[in-house]
Amino acid sequence: MKTSIFYPGLAAYLAEVTQEFEQIPATRQHQLKEVSQYIRQKLNANQLVQVIVICTHNSRRSHLGQIWLQIAAAFYHIQRFTSFSGGTESTAFHPNAVTALQTAGIEIVCQSADENPVYECRYGAHFPTIEAFSKVYTHATNPTQSFAALMVCTQADQGCPIVTGAEARFSLPYQDPKAYDNTAQQSEQYNERCRQIAREMFFVMSQVF
Repeated sequence: MKTSIFYPGLAAYLAEVTQEFEQIPATRQHQLKEVSQYIRQKLNANQLVQVIVICTHNSRRSHLGQIWLQIAAAFYHIQRFTSFSGGTESTAFHPNAVTALQTAGIEIVCQSADENPVYECRYGAHFPTIEAFSKVYTHATNPTQSFAALMVCTQADQGCPIVTGAEARFSLPYQDPKAYDNTAQQSEQYNERCRQIAREMFFVMSQVF
């Protein structure tokens, strides 16, 4: 894939991330490949692929997962794929997670100044904008059936035993960078979690075909 179709800073970031798959433990790779298999089967059946990335507050990890999945689909030329995000409750897309994505080279513009701002995320001039804001996974902007639920935090996975409408469910928990808010390690930990999720979402898409 030519990274030149992405914004320059992001292109450099992706060139590195896609060379880091060996950092993913074998057991984790196996879990990720299950998601790849789901996507492959849907595409082979000429069906749309819809994935909702879910964590409790739809504030950090679920947004990172949604955005990196969509960019990875573009990177690997995977059509008929859309990622979404949601939570078991609504809060706000956390500014620290926004900053981590901006550090990776994604252009993000805040479109509102309320308690739950809407952000427009852009990763290349010729790609559609990703709209990001905190919402419950059943929000009207998300699919209600024929989707896979990707659970990225243990709390949401355990607290939401049934994801209404999901035809598949995958548990891929990540450590919450929230624990480092307002500490000296804040930027480092958010950037680390952002990169880990990017690496693993790109691995998922690299294994589809």
